Amino acid sequence: MGVYRSLEGKECSLRLYDEQIKKLNIPFDDVYVVTSFGKTHLVETGNRNGKPLLVFHGGNSTTAYNLLMCKFLLEDFHIYAVDIIGHPGKSDEGVLSHRGYDYGKWAAEVIDGIGYDKIACFGGSYGAGVLSKLMCVSPQKIERSVLVVPSGINNALPISQSMMMLPLVQYRITKKKKYLVNTALYMSLREDVLDNDTLDIIKDSFDNVKTKVGMPTNINKNAIHNYAAPTMVIAADKDCLFPAKKVLPRARELFKNCETYVLKNSGHIHIMPEEMKKKIINFLDV
Repeated sequence: MGVYRSLEGKECSLRLYDEQIKKLNIPFDDVYVVTSFGKTHLVETGNRNGKPLLVFHGGNSTTAYNLLMCKFLLEDFHIYAVDIIGHPGKSDEGVLSHRGYDYGKWAAEVIDGIGYDKIACFGGSYGAGVLSKLMCVSPQKIERSVLVVPSGINNALPISQSMMMLPLVQYRITKKKKYLVNTALYMSLREDVLDNDTLDIIKDSFDNVKTKVGMPTNINKNAIHNYAAPTMVIAADKDCLFPAKKVLPRARELFKNCETYVLKNSGHIHIMPEEMKKKIINFLDV
């Protein structure tokens, strides 16, 4: 199946990846580990003397873009930002099912591959769903975790995504920026949230990537019963994909040691408030 619509699309997507990661303006290393699901690429960066932190990006997106959105983590943590296999980036293109627990098995092998028995984890959106699968498969590998606007906890019905289809079709036919923005607004609510880097990654996803609609399925309570690490779950009240009113109550049911927070008046794509950034750093850096 692959990840990209064409070889030219892959080249465009990887060019954007490299452009965005250079915007971090800090040193980084490309790390590759071999898993039974395929070769996996990570970006090692941040504070090399800080606490190790494994970071998972959102679906149909990239680690490079995710690091730009999570720059607040770079000063305090020794970051391993992984390209989720089967999504845009520099990992192998073999696509894992969003159902079941293969993504959890893959993530466990990644942790082994970078040489840790246990590590703190941070995941957003699709990446948080991958992290939730890891909690079920290898709970002992997670020291503590933060999940932001997470899939895999209590996903909204697919009908919530259908409203995006008309402007998306209009964009694909015309390639006009206004339709790109209109599509993104279903996830962001406000145009001021859509900076150039965000619009670039959304455009790349629509133009060059075989978009994956299926999100990691909700984890089973029985499957996660051995997971007890401290966990922070942050959800947005107006998220069309994973709304706080659905996600947070179930997170409190699933996780034995859990803090929950609401991003008020926020959609799936959002600007993280400074106060919440500090909470995340303090929670992880223990």
